[in-house]
Amino acid sequence: MNPLLQRWKCTCAYDGTNFAGWQSQAGGRAVQDVIEARLQQIFGGPVRIHGSGRTDAGVHAKGQVFHFDAAWRHGPEKLLAAFRTGLPPQIQVSEVRAAVPDFHARFSAKGKRYVYRVHCGDPDPFTRPFCWPVHRTLDLVAMRAAAKVLQGRHDFRAFTAVNGPEREDTVRDLTRLDVTRRGREIRITGEAAGFLYKMMRSLAGVLVQAGEGKLSAADVRSILAAKTRTAAVPTAPASGLFLMKVFYR
Repeated sequence: MNPLLQRWKCTCAYDGTNFAGWQSQAGGRAVQDVIEARLQQIFGGPVRIHGSGRTDAGVHAKGQVFHFDAAWRHGPEKLLAAFRTGLPPQIQVSEVRAAVPDFHARFSAKGKRYVYRVHCGDPDPFTRPFCWPVHRTLDLVAMRAAAKVLQGRHDFRAFTAVNGPEREDTVRDLTRLDVTRRGREIRITGEAAGFLYKMMRSLAGVLVQAGEGKLSAADVRSILAAKTRTAAVPTAPASGLFLMKVFYR
């Protein structure tokens, strides 16, 4: 890295409803594009950012992390203030820190926490964009039994949306998969060193199926063992998923 440059580690939150996901897109409507456009205004030239990972179109974040290299002599507080005045209200940079030169938002990460929000019943207009409305009674005991089957180190090939020939190792260690309820909201919390494409939304889809009585814990165990994606594994809507936290060494 150029010795005149400083590496900056940033944490951001965003409402992903009207964005084409995190990763830069040709149309410029990804979260990355908007943040890079603001950085270009701040620094007077192009600045490339590197995120901890992708989120799909419509997925939200409270703790996405990214880094970039730039010469800035005024300290992190003023850089944070510069972000506050130039981003749309759907995106907030909540923290800026100077990082060591070898820090990398993606490759230095040791794990992630996602939360999937299910709303039982008809959500109000302030809740609807941030949940999956389910108009049926869900059995929490059944959901937790299914979650217990899924927790741990498994081949999650049946829970990824990647099609075609095998391109990556699909074994993951799902260290946490909790199902909690508060009022009408059910929260599914997952933690792992890494997640497959649409894995968390697939896990949420299966747990809701279990809550509806459509799948038993034994069925879920069979799906996991089969290592084949089928219609029994629905992908939950993007609106309910949040990237909550990225863990670092």
